[in-house]
Amino acid sequence: MNLTITKAYISSDGGWFMDVFNVVDNDGNKIRDKEVMDYIQSSVLQRIETSAGFVPSRRGSVGVMPAEEHTSIELAGTDRPGLLSEVCAVLADLHCNVVNAEIWTHNARAAAVVHVTDDSMSCAISDPKRLSMIKELLCNVLKGSDDLKTAKTTLSAPGVMHRERRLHQIMFADRDYERVEKAGVRAVEEGSSRPQVTLLNIEKDYTVVTMRSKDRPKLLFDIVCTLTDMQYVVFHGMVNTGRIEAYQEFYIRHVDGLPISSEAERVRVIQCLEAAIERRASEGLELELCTDDRLGLLSDITRIFRENSLCIRRALISTKGGKAKDTFYVTDVTGNPVDPKIIDSIRAQIGHTALQVKCNSSLAPKLPHQETTMGHFFGNLFKARTFQNFKLIRSYS
Repeated sequence: MNLTITKAYISSDGGWFMDVFNVVDNDGNKIRDKEVMDYIQSSVLQRIETSAGFVPSRRGSVGVMPAEEHTSIELAGTDRPGLLSEVCAVLADLHCNVVNAEIWTHNARAAAVVHVTDDSMSCAISDPKRLSMIKELLCNVLKGSDDLKTAKTTLSAPGVMHRERRLHQIMFADRDYERVEKAGVRAVEEGSSRPQVTLLNIEKDYTVVTMRSKDRPKLLFDIVCTLTDMQYVVFHGMVNTGRIEAYQEFYIRHVDGLPISSEAERVRVIQCLEAAIERRASEGLELELCTDDRLGLLSDITRIFRENSLCIRRALISTKGGKAKDTFYVTDVTGNPVDPKIIDSIRAQIGHTALQVKCNSSLAPKLPHQETTMGHFFGNLFKARTFQNFKLIRSYS
């Protein structure tokens, strides 16, 4: 619903939970529309009453899953300049029309969930031979980086998976949290721009996870997805956001009921949470494309980007009513900001009205540097095993 959580209080004990979320709309305004509030209430109740099935992570690099409306293709492999352009060219040659997609890159890895239809029939592709050819050719593209992991192919399990949720699982299975520094490529900025994650066990009851990072939409979602994939349960927590940064503190245990017990697992959890925060962080110049949709449009756009030495760090592709609305976050091939003259040249090729410059995240304000401390919003509250006296108060201002 594009709502932003500004504060949250999470508490559970004895099989019951009470969570409080302070939310605002995209413009930062309080929600006053009764229809919107009713929809939130009914949707949340429906999710609570429905038992969500757990779908295990799959390590395959290419999965193809036909559905009634479209065919879902999952990709994972080593990132390199021009990779998305090559993938889109293959799909266009096979007369696959991309109706929506999301592409993430992080730590020299790339993952994508792409929904395509048959160009002539505007429906899902069901021919097994054609599906097999799509998988084979896309695997050949991914193999271009000489990474043995990209040679694997698997069929996606039946069912419907939230696209962003699935991207977290793909990148987690691909171990993108293991930091890799490549020569000639700008490393992820250190210091104040990197998320700060600390872990501390308290009285053998919980592991306290404290995170401080730049605030952005869907940050809490990304963190909870990763904790769930790692089979950790959040029992209590606090989320607080400011103008620039977000502070989150969770009291967690593994599904076996135990806190983190080894140094190796502590390091792994920190790495995975850092990756969860960084994957969707907007890196580079934001470009928005709005134009009539057609077969091969995405292939042509990404080819122009590649020919002008742009590297796509993240992309969101969508189509509706014959119109394409795509968002790209781009840098040069070394990870540095793009020369404005190059952007002007690209806009002249594509059309100034079709391609708009939205935002340059490299100019975003940095977090003030300070040492991370384990202050614990909840103090000694969680040292007790009973929470009968715990009260949550919401202020309606």
